[in-house]
Amino acid sequence: MRGLSLIIILVAILFAYEQGAAYPQNEGGGAPKNLQAQAAEGNAEAQNNLGALYAEGKGVPKDYVQARQWYEKAAAQGHALAQNNLAELYFAGLGVQQDYVRAYMWVNIAAVHLKGDERKQAEANRDDVAQRMTPAQVTEAKRLSKECLAKKFKGC
Repeated sequence: MRGLSLIIILVAILFAYEQGAAYPQNEGGGAPKNLQAQAAEGNAEAQNNLGALYAEGKGVPKDYVQARQWYEKAAAQGHALAQNNLAELYFAGLGVQQDYVRAYMWVNIAAVHLKGDERKQAEANRDDVAQRMTPAQVTEAKRLSKECLAKKFKGC
């Protein structure tokens, strides 16, 4: 019986998480105030996390345009996971017009800064995007990657 109670508690916790309880809404229905405040102050980690909330619809309405805007702010500061997340939006055409060149560019940049399994995953994602591109598009994406790195992510 004790085991069944534990299972029921775990299922309840998982259900609450899936319903967005892990990201409580403000009274106004937005993302947690402290995360919004940190993101607005320029904290790249908070910007990436806020982008993820919007992309997943956790605690806020799902909004890929908002997700893209927050990912872009974090990516411009060199946040590798935000760069990878931004690549995913370009790849799928979520909140932005689908653009494999931009997807490749961002995931290629992210792969440079990630380590271990995250790097391997980014490299696999980059290779997957490349398979959907022409050789000229891959060449352009590599050129844009180098240019963006040289500009320290500004105006990419």
